[in-house]
Amino acid sequence: MFLVALAHPRFDAQGNELFSGKIGVFPFVTQEPTKRTSVNRVAGTLETKPITSVKREVIRSFLLEKVLPAIKANWPREDFKYPKFIQQDNTRTHINHNNDEFCRLATEDGFDIRLMCQPANSPDLNVLDLRFFSAIQSLQYKESPKTVDELVNAVVNSFEAFSIVMSNYIFLTLQMCLTEIMRAKGSRKYKIPHVKKAMLEMESEGQLPS
Repeated sequence: MFLVALAHPRFDAQGNELFSGKIGVFPFVTQEPTKRTSVNRVAGTLETKPITSVKREVIRSFLLEKVLPAIKANWPREDFKYPKFIQQDNTRTHINHNNDEFCRLATEDGFDIRLMCQPANSPDLNVLDLRFFSAIQSLQYKESPKTVDELVNAVVNSFEAFSIVMSNYIFLTLQMCLTEIMRAKGSRKYKIPHVKKAMLEMESEGQLPS
């Protein structure tokens, strides 16, 4: 399992990248020393093992020790003081939005970072599920990893290689889903709209609708 943090990329008026939106991809793994010597490694060599049970304490530590520092390190300096929302789904293992330690760390260094949950039963409002995960999975499959370390490297490489232009398209799809939900008065009875994003981009000189 992996925790992925992705934000809306930004471009200037000429379509040049200002901010990739790639905060980070964090594998749920641990490093444990091997107990016995084998043909592949001597005893005591650190071995990467997956965390098979991702509980609330694990999520909390990843948010505090990995996601928050990554946001602060990567966010554009010109608007770091504006509120930033980390959207999570409603899984029981996720921490509460008013967790004391999170709130303390999230407001240090002049930042204003907040937690929020997406509405229940609304998978179309998770930008990672709107093609992002399937896209990096396709990239990862090309490397055919055979070990945990190879799998982690393949996913990280796929995350870094993922096109920010495609990421921009996905965020536009998210916006269109929000519009359709409002038109349906909150109902799930709607279809994800499809528009020719590449053509829109060409017609507006490299800029999709904001």
